[in-house]
Amino acid sequence: MKKRRIGTSDLLVSEAALGCMSLGTDKEKALSLLDEAIDLGINYLDTADLYDFGTNEEIVGEAIKNRRQDLILATKGGNRFEKGKPGWDWDPSKAYIKEAVKQSLKRLQTDYIDLYQLHGGTIDDPIDETIEAFEELVEEGVIRYYGISSIRPNVIKEYAKKSNIVSVMMQYSLLDRRPEEWFSLLEEQSISVVARGPLAKGLLTEKPLSQASAAIQKNGYLQYSFEELQQIIPSLKKVAYDLSLTELSIQYILKHSAVSSVVFGASSVDQLKENIAAANARSLSDQEVKAVTYYTKPFVYEAHRS
Repeated sequence: MKKRRIGTSDLLVSEAALGCMSLGTDKEKALSLLDEAIDLGINYLDTADLYDFGTNEEIVGEAIKNRRQDLILATKGGNRFEKGKPGWDWDPSKAYIKEAVKQSLKRLQTDYIDLYQLHGGTIDDPIDETIEAFEELVEEGVIRYYGISSIRPNVIKEYAKKSNIVSVMMQYSLLDRRPEEWFSLLEEQSISVVARGPLAKGLLTEKPLSQASAAIQKNGYLQYSFEELQQIIPSLKKVAYDLSLTELSIQYILKHSAVSSVVFGASSVDQLKENIAAANARSLSDQEVKAVTYYTKPFVYEAHRS
């Protein structure tokens, strides 16, 4: 599988990454999926301390402990929780970030994290303090690089201006093109986009629209009504007859040089293989890109802009 560099780092990651949140808590099944992903060429695993309140990190740690040096491991912190108790609180303080990293390292059975990401954030956070925590962790060798997982423009701009982040994880798909507004700024700063949610809750797959969730059938998806989706998705399928809708959707994302990797979830081996095949499909022509952007809307983020 092709690899791309994250920002100015030396992290060369597979164009398809495995988002571990959907692995679940069935350890045997999760370990099998992780093994399959790695065998098929994925070298980039993305988890978070919040996923299943630490259990996800524990499973990932078990899966990679004998091949840690071959993989790029990303996790996230900033959500304070207590295992066994419901709910969590947002805490981006320096003290908590540095404590959270220690706990993640234990669960992951490793002594360093390749990419540590702030799992959210607001403009009212003590951002300078959070950055200080990240920088100290880099100096200590506990993390190699850091980034943020955020769709808030004001937060993204503040970290791009003040910190040494190498990546921003954002929800991005043909049906959610809001991140494109910020690609130029991020590329100017040599900050990569890590794209999550590339298949828009399954709407951009071969699954019939009639199988969409009841909520989507009632309310649509983001700014699209369900009636609009019924018009748009069949049109997208006709853009490239030799590509599946999944392949078309993933290759549209990978066409952008700002993107370093596309993060997929997978709950079965078949789904995993389908997603990896999409990442390995041919690139889109400029004419095909023009066509898919004609059918979809270049929305922008309306909130959290200043």
